[in-house]
Amino acid sequence: MSLAMGVSLGGLAMKNPVTTASGTFASGREYADFIDLSALGALTTKGVSLHAWAGNATPRIAETPSGMLNSIGLQNPGVQAFIDSDLAWLSTQGVPVIVNVSGHSIEEYLAVIALLEPQDAVHAFELNISCPNVDAGGMAFGCSTANVEAVVAKARAATKKPLIVKLTPNVTDIAEIARSAEGAGADALSLINTVLGMAIDAHTRKPRLARVVGGLSGPAIKPIALRLVYEAYRAVAIPLIGMGGIMTGEDAVEFLLAGASAVAVGTANFVNPRATVEVIEGIERYCADNGVTDVKELIGGLLC
Repeated sequence: MSLAMGVSLGGLAMKNPVTTASGTFASGREYADFIDLSALGALTTKGVSLHAWAGNATPRIAETPSGMLNSIGLQNPGVQAFIDSDLAWLSTQGVPVIVNVSGHSIEEYLAVIALLEPQDAVHAFELNISCPNVDAGGMAFGCSTANVEAVVAKARAATKKPLIVKLTPNVTDIAEIARSAEGAGADALSLINTVLGMAIDAHTRKPRLARVVGGLSGPAIKPIALRLVYEAYRAVAIPLIGMGGIMTGEDAVEFLLAGASAVAVGTANFVNPRATVEVIEGIERYCADNGVTDVKELIGGLLC
C-alpha cells in the first residue's frame, strides 16, 4: 500500500508534514552530520533579525522535569550574515527553507523581509510575533489583536511568499489572536511558542536563569499545545503547524488529529539529533498500521 505524505502549507509544498521548530535546529548545518536534510518536509531556521543580537546573559538554559527552560534571547548574527553564510549553504541542501523573522519593531520585521524576499533559497517566512514590541512598552506583538493585525498586514504587503505567523500561548484567547492573524493576511499559523515559566535553586535561593523567567518547552507543554492547536483549528480556515513536546511519530499524529496540517520538532532535537527523521518514520508506521493511505486524512480527524 503506497502512502501519500505530501501536504500544502499555505502555498508551500512539503513532501511530508515535518519541519523543525525555530531556535532548536540553528540553520541545519550541525544536524547535517546526522540526517539528510532533504528528507524533511521543510527546514525552519533560527530567528533572523535585522542586526546581530547578542542574546541574554547566562545562565540561560535550565533543565526541568519533562522539558527545559530557555532565555536565549534570539541570539543571531543578523540577516546579512545569515544570507552570506547560512542561506548560501542551505541553498545546496535540497530542502524548502522557512526563515523565522524576528524584530523589536514593525520596521525591523519589514527590513529583514525586504532583504530576504529576492532570495530564491527562501521559500516562506515565519513571523515570530512573540518578540517584545519596543513601540508598545515591551509587550509581545502577539499578545494583542491590534499589534497582530498591524505587523501581519504590513508583512503580508511586503512579500509574495507564504507567510506563516507563529503564535504565543501566553494569551487569554488563542482563537481571537488566530483570527486576527488570518484576517490580516497570514497564509498559515505556527503554534505554540514556549510557555512562560521559571525555576529556582532552593539551595542558593536564586533563580536558575539570569533573567529569572524563560520559555518552557518539551513534553511538559504538549497537552497545552494540543489544546491550543485544537482551538485554533476550530477558529480559522488556514493551515496550522503544530508544535510543543513532539518526541515521536505518534505525538505528531496527535497534533494532526487536533487540526495541524504539519508539525515542527523542537526540543527533541537536543536529545536526539535524528529526532526529525524518526518522527517522519513514526508517522509512516502509524499510517501503515491504521490503513491510512494519505496523511492528509488525519488532519482534524479527532473523534469527539
